[in-house]
Amino acid sequence: MGVLFLGWTVFPLVLLYWLENVVVGGFNVAKLLLAQPQQPAYWLGKAFLIPFFLVHFGGFTYIHGVLVVSFFGPKGAQGFDLLTTVPAAIRANQLGWSLLGLVISHGLSFYWNYVRSGEYQRASLNALMSQPYGRVMVLHMTVLLGGWVVMLLGSPLFALVVLVVLKTAADWRGHRAERRKFAPSGQETRARMEPADA
Repeated sequence: MGVLFLGWTVFPLVLLYWLENVVVGGFNVAKLLLAQPQQPAYWLGKAFLIPFFLVHFGGFTYIHGVLVVSFFGPKGAQGFDLLTTVPAAIRANQLGWSLLGLVISHGLSFYWNYVRSGEYQRASLNALMSQPYGRVMVLHMTVLLGGWVVMLLGSPLFALVVLVVLKTAADWRGHRAERRKFAPSGQETRARMEPADA
């Protein structure tokens, strides 16, 4: 929508995708908190793993953000000062509603798939700790490499649309992989037969 109607170039698009990584990390902390609450031993693991995840994933996301701002941001943008640069970029590029949409979308998925469908009762802490990295790494490579090519081409509309399609496809496959990981054994076989894996 932003590409078609708001005239977005590479930077606001890639920045929005980076912000989605932040949202994914936030909801993963919620998943860790809710995982198998009936298991006392899990709470001991959570006391260590959640702070570790915040530091490790937070550092990874920070470096990704610095690269996004340094490579694609306007001249003079302070890549290392994300607390100042990112809010200013959100306002300047009218990303607020898009960011809210991401939070709502991931929130609905969290509730519907993880809570309501009972995935939290089967989720393991080790699986949850590693879950965001595979998905985010694919998006990281797609967005940075694709964004670099699009920028070199001068941000034509067609190239921006292709970048959106590639990112969406990578995101969809990551979503399906998450659902299979915590699916009951009877559903796991059926999930593998769905068209998304073709």
